[in-house]
Amino acid sequence: MTRTSSGPRHLPVMVDEVVQALAIARGETLVDGTFGAGGYTLAMLAAGAGRVIGFDRDPDAIAQGPTLVPDDRLTLIEERFSQMDRVLAERGIGPVDAIALDIGVSSMQIDHADRGFSFQADGPLDMRMSKSGLTAAEFLNQADEAEIARILKDYGEEPRARAIARAIAAARPVERTAELAAIVRRAAGFRAGQRTDPATRTFQAIRIHLNAELDELEDGLAAAERSLKPGGRLAVVTFHSLEDRIVKRFLRTRSGATPAGSRHRPVLTDPAVPTFERVARPVSPSEREMAANPRARSARLRSAVRTSAPAWQSGKERSDER
Repeated sequence: MTRTSSGPRHLPVMVDEVVQALAIARGETLVDGTFGAGGYTLAMLAAGAGRVIGFDRDPDAIAQGPTLVPDDRLTLIEERFSQMDRVLAERGIGPVDAIALDIGVSSMQIDHADRGFSFQADGPLDMRMSKSGLTAAEFLNQADEAEIARILKDYGEEPRARAIARAIAAARPVERTAELAAIVRRAAGFRAGQRTDPATRTFQAIRIHLNAELDELEDGLAAAERSLKPGGRLAVVTFHSLEDRIVKRFLRTRSGATPAGSRHRPVLTDPAVPTFERVARPVSPSEREMAANPRARSARLRSAVRTSAPAWQSGKERSDER
């Protein structure tokens, strides 16, 4: 954990590995697409970045940013990272040298019970990253049982999705995080001492659905492709298999590494010139980091370097490998 003038703050996962993948040269312009508590931005500036453009859809992150990272080389923008290419162009900022994305919920969001992202402390069922739109409570109390089950299965990979959805529907209205966690545990037959709390998958699924996180990731990768200059570096940290599959598929496709078609599975689109090269092997946190920060255990870093080829037209690379 590092400190700023405002006190302790969270150290981002694999910060050294991310900085290494970004290969920052002094004076370069970088994008931190998921600013959060500013940990990656601080590391970028310490490594010699001349300017960092920080994006975050969470108004709290943007409001606290100047106190977390009091540096005039930082520009903060309250916007989804999937819009980075448009916003950068509107501000007259040319192609950038490197982009970092840390996907999913931030520690700041998890640690504030009133945001409703975690069941570790009771709070209102909210889960909205941008503080706008449908809350988790509104979704659970309005959606039909089949829709809830689909969300839990698709985004939480929950094997007991139907039973949990049935239990949620029977208990409505559901308003609090502790209340939802208790419902899920009963429906899943949870026993004290089990390695994984089943509520984790349910909370993940609802959060991903409400914030359209997988669509945002797909669109954000395509936006990064359009925003990087030739030789620009992309580093993406994910925290579960659904996210990692999307990044893996994107980089594999955009680097020309997609397997050739066959008579059983023909190529559906014309091949395009690769927009990324030097796709690195995925990196996981060290044993020391995982011991110090259990949240890092599922993290995975993937990185690549932009070629000079024009960006592809389609940004959708959702993997069907489930």
